[in-house]
Amino acid sequence: MKKKNMPAAEAASGAQPAPLRGKRIVVSRARDQAAALSFRLRELGAEVLEIPLIEIRPPASFQALDQALQQISEYDWLILTSVNGVKALAERIGKLGLDPLNLVHLKIAAIGPATEQALEELQLQVDVVPEKYVAEAVVSSLRGQVKGQRILLVRAKIARDVIPDELRRAGALVNVVEAYETVAPESSRGLLRSALQDGPHRPDVITFTSSSTVRNFVSLLELNTKRGGPRPALLEGTKLAAIGPVTAENLRDSGLPVDIEAREYTIPGLVQAIVAALA
Repeated sequence: MKKKNMPAAEAASGAQPAPLRGKRIVVSRARDQAAALSFRLRELGAEVLEIPLIEIRPPASFQALDQALQQISEYDWLILTSVNGVKALAERIGKLGLDPLNLVHLKIAAIGPATEQALEELQLQVDVVPEKYVAEAVVSSLRGQVKGQRILLVRAKIARDVIPDELRRAGALVNVVEAYETVAPESSRGLLRSALQDGPHRPDVITFTSSSTVRNFVSLLELNTKRGGPRPALLEGTKLAAIGPVTAENLRDSGLPVDIEAREYTIPGLVQAIVAALA
């Protein structure tokens, strides 16, 4: 029996509906992390342009992270705010010849399910994942548990200070260490401008999955926009999609519109929001 409203060819072949067919979508994640989002969008019929707006690089020095790992027995909590942080953590543990079992005494907080999964792949048990995958929710989940506790926060070089500031106010001793930094890939400057100036083939959507992607987008295009200002002419006809409220607020602060915002702050949530907006 054919599914209602499904074309006969699709129904006969058992193919899934393609609500994004004919839509061009820019995936702006780092090149080695774009696959999951690109795959989901292509499955739904979209044409995907991978134009990375961030490049992940090691920090200038791993000294602070290495020292913290060598003294890990002195900590009570470990907080990770991204998969990139987990990858850097794993690499330094291996480089230093440490046993991951040295970390099993820690209580661990992960900002979201992807970070949790990456930690579990290291055989580390995650104790706290907030319902909303933002820094404020991490603070709310931990505020009553950390007074007098020593916390190691592993994160990017540039990040909001919500977690360390608020947990210190709650009485915790927080050590913030850089595990990686994000930079704007210079090679994406021309690709981005060419895509946006490609007449009828301009992208329908540009995705933003972090504050860094927003900052680098503005920098690469040399946009001079202000919050509440008019939509840049270069973006007419192209919707901007944010993975969650923090990224959305960064767009607004940069003077850019938020046309699509995911309700669930994950890659599947972002895809669902794009489908709802375009299908």
